[in-house]
Amino acid sequence: MRTKEEILARIEMSLDTMRPYLKNDGGDIEVVELTDKMELKLRLLGACGTCPQSIFTMKAGIEEAVLKSVPEVKTVEAINVSEVPKF
Repeated sequence: MRTKEEILARIEMSLDTMRPYLKNDGGDIEVVELTDKMELKLRLLGACGTCPQSIFTMKAGIEEAVLKSVPEVKTVEAINVSEVPKF
């Protein structure tokens, strides 16, 4: 079993693959917490924190990348992003 520090390091490596795209749009992302239940809490920074498209960036980009590369993580949540609106 991997330690929490090893898992966090792999999460950061996964996020590093997304950061150039976020930074290109004036944003970034930071890990806030990895709970004991392997729930990852992130914060979108800069322009990404206020962008109306940020929920789609989270779901289709960041969440997918993290879950694929770090299967120990059960959920990924941005603490400063609202849910996708229901139509």
